[in-house]
Amino acid sequence: MHVVVTYDISEDKRRTKIHKILSSYGQWMQFSVFECNLTKTEYAKLRNRLHKLIKPQEDSIRFYFLCECCQERVERIGGETVRDDTIFFA
Repeated sequence: MHVVVTYDISEDKRRTKIHKILSSYGQWMQFSVFECNLTKTEYAKLRNRLHKLIKPQEDSIRFYFLCECCQERVERIGGETVRDDTIFFA
């Protein structure tokens, strides 16, 4: 599944930890935005790890799930080239 993860974390130390975790699951696209191709198991592990770190009253993490049709409709102008995860996870 293709997931876009956005986050708004109030504390620098927590935000850095969230960023490091997400870096191990996907590609950093913009400030506080990651794109991840995950299995259901990977998603569950990621969500659990992030949930343990945040302070729900202060922080927010959102997961946007894109179907294959929607992925093909994503348009990018500029920025880093999207990494082909099949090279790393095949």
